[in-house]
Parts: sequence; C-alpha cells; structure tokens
Amino acid sequence: MRSALTPDEEAALRAKLEEYRVEHRELDTAIERLVHDPLMDQLQLRRMKKRKLALKDIITRIESRLIPDQPA
Repeated sequence: MRSALTPDEEAALRAKLEEYRVEHRELDTAIERLVHDPLMDQLQLRRMKKRKLALKDIITRIESRLIPDQPA
C-alpha cells in the first residue's frame, strides 16, 4: 500500500505530469513531420520514438500514483 501524497507532493507530480504530456505531444508532432520528410534521419526517428514510449510509461506511472487506492 502506498502512502498518501501531501498536497505539495501531489501538486509537484501534477506539474511534472503536464510537462511530460506536453513533451509527448511535441514529440508526436515532430515524429509525424519527420516521417513525411524524404531525407529523414532513421536514427533520430528511432530515438524520438523511444523517448515517446518512455514518456508514455512515465505518464502512466504518475497517473497511477495520483489515483487513490481503492479499498478491496
């Protein structure tokens, strides 16, 4: 069982969550542009996709921390 977050911890987590969501959206847009570029850099594209997946995992973990535990 996790310990409850203090209001300050929750606010900090929500702020980080929004930062990660913004970065995820920006990467999505950048990847979409790069895919349509005939001179695209495959390595750069792979790195961007990997970072996007890592951000998705981080976002999911933070969201689960912000959801209070439900009694069984």
